[in-house]
Amino acid sequence: MKNTHQVGFWEGLARIILKNRNAIIVAIVALTIFLGFQWRNLGMTYTEANLLPKKHIINQQYQDFLDKFGEEGNLIVIGFDDKTFFTPQAFAAWNELMSGLKKAKEVDLVVSLNDLKKLEKDTIAQKFRLVSFIDSTQTNRLDYLKEVKTELFERLPFYEGLLFNKESGSIRSAVYLKKSIVNTEARKTFILENLVPKVEKFEKATGIDLRVSGMPYIRTINAENMKGEIGLFIGAALFITSFIFFLFFRSFRATFISISILLLGVVWSFGTLGFFHYKITILTAIIPPLIIVIGICNCIFLINKYQQEIKIQESGESVAACNFKNWCFYFDD
Repeated sequence: MKNTHQVGFWEGLARIILKNRNAIIVAIVALTIFLGFQWRNLGMTYTEANLLPKKHIINQQYQDFLDKFGEEGNLIVIGFDDKTFFTPQAFAAWNELMSGLKKAKEVDLVVSLNDLKKLEKDTIAQKFRLVSFIDSTQTNRLDYLKEVKTELFERLPFYEGLLFNKESGSIRSAVYLKKSIVNTEARKTFILENLVPKVEKFEKATGIDLRVSGMPYIRTINAENMKGEIGLFIGAALFITSFIFFLFFRSFRATFISISILLLGVVWSFGTLGFFHYKITILTAIIPPLIIVIGICNCIFLINKYQQEIKIQESGESVAACNFKNWCFYFDD
């Protein structure tokens, strides 16, 4: 009796769908267009993905820490290891790079070689005073820069481990962004439109390979890579699933209909994120490929069921008799 009621329910539902198919198709198209326009509200997240609920004790402790001490993920480190740095051309390009970064409105502080101070004895006033480590008027002389290199690595141990490494000979600078822009779009704008072009210009002019690191830089580059990989994964998933689907059914029509349904799922998923103004994170970026991979299985099941029902109708055999035969087949196995 229960199975009879279930069959009656699904048959009734099928009649309603077939009777109102035009209205349902129009509603699906309208909803798809609406959700498609919501894509303009999509944006990449500027923070790390939060894997724990907001009310979790660890999250609350972390938020209390930020409220008390502030956000410290605002440091970008630029470093290199090259023997040709202490030459007038390379040193001038480095100063140009650091000066350009200091002028950026997003930068709070830059610490580089030109900012170093050293103690100098004042015999007249009988005291020590801080003076600039590098005389900017002498940096066009190769012999002066060699003296600077010797003094830096041999006579200024205070800065070792901070701005240079004596063993490897590497040198680095620290760029501190303003904390107010660390988790905003201004961070992405500064890194992609200011920092990266200046670094590439320096490398092209000197041939020195710069290495850039720091949480703001890593997050921005990862977000940009993730943005490009979303389309790549969606395209790859569509191609592979449609190719396998076609090998099973050898029907362009069935393949086209199934892929259209999968694309609707992708549009609806991202459209829903845009409608609620959610940001795309590492976790939400895998939703479209998952919908494609999971949805193609459901398409196969539905088409198989459709073909089975067609054969039942053509043979005149009842659904109950067909189900009974299938049950007997599995029972005999």
